[in-house]
Amino acid sequence: MTDAGGGAAAGSAATDRAAEDSAATDRIRVGVIEDHPLYRDAVARVLTEAPDIELGAVADSVARFAVQEQPAGSVVVLDLKLRGVQDAAAVLEVGHMGHKVLVVSAHAEQPEVLGAMQAGAKGFLSKDVDGDELLRAIRTIAQDNAYVSPTLAGMIIQDSEDRHAGPKIVLSEREKQVLRLVAAGERDVDVAEILNISVRTVRSYLDRIRDKTGERRRAGFVRVAIREGLLR
Repeated sequence: MTDAGGGAAAGSAATDRAAEDSAATDRIRVGVIEDHPLYRDAVARVLTEAPDIELGAVADSVARFAVQEQPAGSVVVLDLKLRGVQDAAAVLEVGHMGHKVLVVSAHAEQPEVLGAMQAGAKGFLSKDVDGDELLRAIRTIAQDNAYVSPTLAGMIIQDSEDRHAGPKIVLSEREKQVLRLVAAGERDVDVAEILNISVRTVRSYLDRIRDKTGERRRAGFVRVAIREGLLR
């Protein structure tokens, strides 16, 4: 009886460990690059307390973050005004490491917002946001979607209107589907699979969208998708 009970207990423990390992695997890996000690500690604490977040490298500059070898594919909460590499260049460098960038900055004026998005940031928040919105943005970006706060949306729309004032863009339903998926971060091959069309057809639609909107980069597609109400 003792052996049987011991076996059952061991089996239960193994099951519990497997469940814990699975939960850990499902957690979102997040790094932080922030040079203000108090704010950096506050962000780290919010992330540590979230059950679905695995806090990784925390650094005060892009260079110091790079040497910590944060696993590619992580979400990185990035300040813009850092020592060394900063602003859009910092977004580009962290993106080139294979990470998804969420900018959280006290400098949330239009040039900073648009520059960061053009450089490949997946989202932008002002430092006055609360912990709940920070976590919401991280979870959204972890799923390869763009996080668009009201402030960011307004700036992007205004910029788009300023640069593309004129007749309303008319997109077909299929073009809207392609645009929405691409703006949300899907690759051409993923769009093709989701819509059950060929990659060549996807690229043909993208060429049409470029011709109609005048946008050539992903950040431009995000602007159009926001204006057209395709990103929620």
